[in-house]
Amino acid sequence: MLIGLLTAVAASTCYGTGSVLQAVGSRRSARREAAASGVTQHGGPSLSSTAKAAMTWEFIVGTVLDFVGFGLGALAARLLPLFLSQTVISANLVITAVLSVKLLGIRLNRAEWTSIAVVCSALVLLASAAGPEGSGDTPIATHWWLLAISLLLMAGGTVVVRLLGARAAILAGLLSGLGFGALGVGVRVLNGIDPFDLGALLADPALYAILVAGIGGMYLHTIALQIGSVNGATAALVVGETVLPGMIGVLWLGDSSRQGFAWMAILGFVLAVAGAVAVAWFGAPEAHGTEPQPQEPGAGALRPEDVVTVR
Repeated sequence: MLIGLLTAVAASTCYGTGSVLQAVGSRRSARREAAASGVTQHGGPSLSSTAKAAMTWEFIVGTVLDFVGFGLGALAARLLPLFLSQTVISANLVITAVLSVKLLGIRLNRAEWTSIAVVCSALVLLASAAGPEGSGDTPIATHWWLLAISLLLMAGGTVVVRLLGARAAILAGLLSGLGFGALGVGVRVLNGIDPFDLGALLADPALYAILVAGIGGMYLHTIALQIGSVNGATAALVVGETVLPGMIGVLWLGDSSRQGFAWMAILGFVLAVAGAVAVAWFGAPEAHGTEPQPQEPGAGALRPEDVVTVR
């Protein structure tokens, strides 16, 4: 249990740091694209602008951290109940919020700090109440369903987000979270891991569900960071990657709490989700009374202050 918790905390740190670095790169690219009208007719970022965002050095470093976090998170998903591993990993929201103060110039208000404190308290409750993880043994038909749902969420979600344009930040964050949640479930049920069997691994639809959900989730998260509040987008991601995987782990994969501590696990889970939603609500630019200001067309090279988001 302790090794699993430490692994999940390390994954959370990588994800949180990576999110802020990706936000810095995304916003830097978005300001450059503003002068070139690198947006769709609906006001969202164009495919080319999203690709250019992914080529900034900040975004690349953030992506490397995400891959490291993915590996650590996958290990945590095998060692802990999903409702615990996914929630601890989702605590990257705290890392994101704190680092965004320094790197993005975002000032958190009292409501946001209170919400973050609620999330941290909820994680303590969950860690205290968690029992043994389930086996993860499921029929192969379940793996096919996971692949189909992942394809539907990522492909359909991408179309909807692009149609909504600039209004889709929270939805993009939520869909990316669902993708990462599906990834966590896929890692948990994946065949050919213990003992290692390459043939069984490559023949398992869950492996391809992991790839679809991971790549799609990363893409949607990039869009969310480009067009919305980094804390709000991350909080929506937290909800998506925590709620459904946690329920699936309990209902179908045999995850459980310690004997007599079910109430604490439920309370911690509800508080974690409520705290994340609160950060999404209070972290929106409108809650601070201002909208992010784009760079004026024709502006020259980026200055140091150009990486700061005005809220």
